[in-house]
Amino acid sequence: GFFQSYAVEVDIKDASNATCLYADWLMRFLITYESNSGDYKTTTLNLSSSVTHNGSVCGNDTQAALVAVQFGEGHSWSINITKNNETYQGDFITLTYNTNDTAVFPDAKRKGPVTVLVKDPLHPVQLNTVFVCHNAYVIEAENVTQIFWNVTVQAFVQNGTVSKKESRCPADTPTSAPTVPPTVANVTTASTTTLSPAPTTAPKPVENPDTGNYSLKSGNKTCFLATVGLQLNVSQDKPLLININPKTTIADGACGNTTATLKLNDGNSTLIGF
Repeated sequence: GFFQSYAVEVDIKDASNATCLYADWLMRFLITYESNSGDYKTTTLNLSSSVTHNGSVCGNDTQAALVAVQFGEGHSWSINITKNNETYQGDFITLTYNTNDTAVFPDAKRKGPVTVLVKDPLHPVQLNTVFVCHNAYVIEAENVTQIFWNVTVQAFVQNGTVSKKESRCPADTPTSAPTVPPTVANVTTASTTTLSPAPTTAPKPVENPDTGNYSLKSGNKTCFLATVGLQLNVSQDKPLLININPKTTIADGACGNTTATLKLNDGNSTLIGF
C-alpha cells in the first residue's frame, strides 16, 4: 500500500539571518517490535504533516552542525554533520521512536521512547557543494530500516546562498529521473510482503533467479531457514522483472514465540519481508 509521507525542509539561519544549513528530504521507517503476545511485528513510521526542527544548529570549525526534527507522538530524528578544511560529512544519525504512540505501535510490549544510533554511510561532500540524492537509499540498524529519497542537503553554507554545484549519491546518474517513492506495507504476519519499487529504467531480459540460502538466529540457535529463488514482477507503465541476487542480499529480521519475520535487502532499495 502507499503511505503518505511529508517532505521536511529545514533552513537554519545564523546570527546575521543568513542561511547556514539547508536540508530538504523525504524519509520513512520500518520498525520491528515485540507485541504483547510475544510476536514480532513490523510497522511503518511516517513523518506527520507537522514537523518541528528545534535544536538544529549551524555548526562551525569546532562544532558539528545538527539537523534535528520532531514529529508525531514523541518521535524525533537527527543527524550531526562535521567538516574539515575541504569537506563536510554526516557523522551519526539518531532516531528516537515512541512506542506509546498506539496508532503506530498498537500492541507494543515495551512502552516509551527507543533510541537507535547509526553511522552515516555516505561519503564526504566538498564544501560549497549541495548533496543531492533523488533515488532511495536504505540504512539498516538493529530492528529499524530507514529509507530516504529526494534528498537535498548543504551544511556550512557560504555567504547565505545554497550552492548550485551538486554532488550526487551513487544511486543517481546524470540522466536518471527520481524513482517512485518507496512503497511499504505493514508486516504483521509471516506471509506479508514488503516492497519498494525498483528503478524505472527499461529492464534487460531476466533469466530465472539464483537460489539463495537465508537464515536468522535467535541467540546461538537458528530459528528461520529459507532456500529460495526470488523474482519480482512489478506492475507499472512497463512491467519490470527483478531477480534478487543472493550474493548481494542481506538477511535480517527477528523470531518471536509464534512468528518469525525475515527481511531481505538486495542493496538496490528493494525490501522484501516474510
